[in-house]
Amino acid sequence: MSIIFALLVLSFLIFFHELGHFLVARWCGVRVEVFSIGFGKKFITKTYKGTEYTLSLIPFGGYVRLKSLAMMQDHASDKTDCLDTKHPLKKIAILLAGPVFNFLLAFFLFCVVGKMGIYQLLPVVGEVQKDMPAEISGLKSGDRIISIDNKHIVSWKELYDLLGKVESKSIYITFLRGDSKMQAVIDPKITESKNIFGESVKRAVIGISVRGDRALIKYNLLDSIYFAWQQSLDSAGMIIQGIKNLILGLIPLSQISGPVGIVDSMAYASKQDLTLFLLWVGLISINLGIFNLLPIPALDGGQILFVLYNWISGKEVNKSTERFFMFFGFVIIIFLMLLGLYNDAYRLIYE
Repeated sequence: MSIIFALLVLSFLIFFHELGHFLVARWCGVRVEVFSIGFGKKFITKTYKGTEYTLSLIPFGGYVRLKSLAMMQDHASDKTDCLDTKHPLKKIAILLAGPVFNFLLAFFLFCVVGKMGIYQLLPVVGEVQKDMPAEISGLKSGDRIISIDNKHIVSWKELYDLLGKVESKSIYITFLRGDSKMQAVIDPKITESKNIFGESVKRAVIGISVRGDRALIKYNLLDSIYFAWQQSLDSAGMIIQGIKNLILGLIPLSQISGPVGIVDSMAYASKQDLTLFLLWVGLISINLGIFNLLPIPALDGGQILFVLYNWISGKEVNKSTERFFMFFGFVIIIFLMLLGLYNDAYRLIYE
């Protein structure tokens, strides 16, 4: 049952992406001829106000087909609602709308998580390392850190993130010891460590470990918006870094996951906790938005490059050249999908 639910959620993410293209196209005065969720054989079709709405057999994808001069059979009919006749900025807005809707959906889901509350590690000090800045400044096990440089924190992650932004200056820490509020000035040490991609990064350390206390942390409306913003930035940054490292060969191709892996992980998350599931759906939505912005001709990012070239040069891309790049783009996408499916199957069978 959870697999079916995960499939429906993935289809909704695709629907929401295409809805962005659809709404902005209509707003820009472009006729939408087909709004399809999925590819392959059509099994539900409904035409309403000149648009054919379709649900197809394979739910991993979707598209909107906009009216264009190339697809018109009656060349004497009205051309004002064709995509080709619109200003380049409107074309770019239509192409950007899908990814932007994915980002907005993820932001909304993260806001919901912030308001619902999420179990997080509290910023309570566990072990204090000998002769490290925290011990020298008087911090002790059991102290609960509540702010760094007057920036309020409620979780260990916020503490970790703030320390990651410190360079070599002194920091002012406010903490609770029992019922007493105390302050300390700490001069952190800058060390090198490995991030999740195995890269060496410099960060500040003060010589403390987390005690392990957890609590349900709920944010007010303003703080939940900030939480959602930070979560969106962190998710996007992690995905972009992962793509960059994949291109550079720092991450093996075996780490690429396909639709089966995505659905499986969503199904697992749905069994664990609603907030975990919503966080995972938000992450996948951002992933979908970023993937569609890649400069691959068959994707939104590649189409934006074509529009920019036409706009800047004042010349249309040669049709045969465009067809070649589109074919090349589809080959890349199909290769990534097949590779993802192979990796998913391998993990399901052997792991």
